Amino acid sequence: MDGLEDRLRFSVVVPAYNESAYLGETLEALLAQDFPGSYEVIVVDNNSTDDTAAVAAGYGVRVVHEDDRGVCAARQRGSSIARGDIIVSTDADTLQPRNWLRTIDARFSESEQVVAVAGPCRYQDPSWWARAYPPLLFGSVAAVAAVTGYVFYVTATNLAVRRSAFPGYDLNLTQGGDEIDLLRRLRRRGKVVFERRNVVTTSARRLQRGLVYTVLVSFFVYYLLAYLLNRVSARRTLGNAPAIRYPRIRRPALRRPGRSTLLGMTIIGLALASLVTGAGPAAFASLSGFWNRP
Repeated sequence: MDGLEDRLRFSVVVPAYNESAYLGETLEALLAQDFPGSYEVIVVDNNSTDDTAAVAAGYGVRVVHEDDRGVCAARQRGSSIARGDIIVSTDADTLQPRNWLRTIDARFSESEQVVAVAGPCRYQDPSWWARAYPPLLFGSVAAVAAVTGYVFYVTATNLAVRRSAFPGYDLNLTQGGDEIDLLRRLRRRGKVVFERRNVVTTSARRLQRGLVYTVLVSFFVYYLLAYLLNRVSARRTLGNAPAIRYPRIRRPALRRPGRSTLLGMTIIGLALASLVTGAGPAAFASLSGFWNRP
């Protein structure tokens, strides 16, 4: 066991809740990596009611179970048993390019000061707006990082962390805890780099309820608001977002955006601007101070 641990460069952690329809393709992509070193894949079955665990076992990867449903709990479970020098986070409905791990390894090898390597994602068969916003978001991340060295956002579907610097996930958090909260703490421990060319492709199923629902409910309520309330209160004041498990989807016909769509795009732009300028973190710090004052 010690010899195996010494040889492992990466531990890829894949949380999975009722992911039998997508998980096989993800594991095929992960097991086909051209990285010359050794790595392991850990699937965390997060209380699935389908045959997710059986699908994972069929590919010969490590399968563990986490009863506490939620992506942070699942990622923490997998990370806690990881044997690799670098813990890699991705999702069960995501496809990674063949050189994904090799590219991550090259960025870590540049300096021991690098504690995390992040990359962008895009959506498979997206609607027009779901096609447009990843380049907007991750293009902004890449541009700011190139000019200032500051990475203001990462996606947990494409994130690698040096195990020696991994702070663990805050289990009081639901959505956002595996991204913005982890990033906040990683920046205190070393350098976070963004590799804009190392793109993964993830399912667009979570966006099928439309732009307005995605922005107002998924993003603002179950992501930003849940993160804010749960972090300030130090407990799960707002729980997990409803799981969206649509079957395979086809790209919908393009149509002219309506007023609600344009409003949603404007809100996304304002949210990005607050992250880049620091207005968002400043507002949180002010609210947290008010909440916890004597």
